[in-house]
Amino acid sequence: MDNTETNPTVYVSNKKKAPFGQRVKRELKRNAIVYIFLTPIMLHFLIFQVYPFLLSFYLTFMDWKIIGDPEFVGLKHWQNLLTDKLAWKAIWNTVLFSVYYILPTMALGLILALIINSGVKMARFFKGVFFLPVVTSFVIVAGIWGWLFRGTPDGLVNYLISFIGIKPQLFFSASDQALMVLAGLSIFKVSGSTMIYYFAGLQSVPKQLYEAARIDGASAFRIFRSITFPLLKPIHFYVLITTTIGSFQIFDSAYLLTGGGPNYSTTTLVYYLYEQGFTSLNLSYASVLSYVLFIIILIISLIQRRYLGKETNIY
Repeated sequence: MDNTETNPTVYVSNKKKAPFGQRVKRELKRNAIVYIFLTPIMLHFLIFQVYPFLLSFYLTFMDWKIIGDPEFVGLKHWQNLLTDKLAWKAIWNTVLFSVYYILPTMALGLILALIINSGVKMARFFKGVFFLPVVTSFVIVAGIWGWLFRGTPDGLVNYLISFIGIKPQLFFSASDQALMVLAGLSIFKVSGSTMIYYFAGLQSVPKQLYEAARIDGASAFRIFRSITFPLLKPIHFYVLITTTIGSFQIFDSAYLLTGGGPNYSTTTLVYYLYEQGFTSLNLSYASVLSYVLFIIILIISLIQRRYLGKETNIY
């Protein structure tokens, strides 16, 4: 009997690696055409992304109002942030807006996607109708929203709710209503794109799972709870991340409809940043606010990634 060992032989190469500079030249020569095509986008990224990011960080330690040279002030602006009540109110308003906005946007997008995916007649027509607010100018949508929620008895929403005995509401002029109305505008504007994400996810769910569940006598709700909703986890995570980031960047609706009022109730962090940077020309303090926004979004995104974004092998 042959006692030759059957273990695979491991060959160790004694060939030394080429010097780093030589390897870089060889890589550039091998993929020269790739780097040529990447150059414009890399220059754009460095000039319009990296440079402003680093410059704004530099400005957080300076005092600069466009005119004159920047003056180093150390942590003065960061210390001012700690005692700036309006900044903390803006942060709270932004968090409150996110509470009003994120889950309803996800829920409405999922409901619309389920309607389109159910095989309803004229599905393409409804898909276009649901997606129309997304491609419509925000200025136009905001103008329509302002007309609908006009705080007078002849406003359309006030007129409709008068039939069920509700008194006319002030909406944009009421501190406890204005932010919710703005959230409603954003939900209406964005839900169409959320619908597309969920619709794509629904198309990827294996149809055999639905057939097997129906054979076993599962109800429509049980199928949704046990199959559809869990298998959409990657879509849930993606939509949650994008809507969270979008909610913390809310600006245009407050700028167009309320101007941050009434009584600063719709002054969000980005709107306050805009006021500091472009109205008061306090660019250094605006840079501090921008980094506060960046840190908040980063922390929330990492938390969501940690607890909701675990890898799944579904599709």
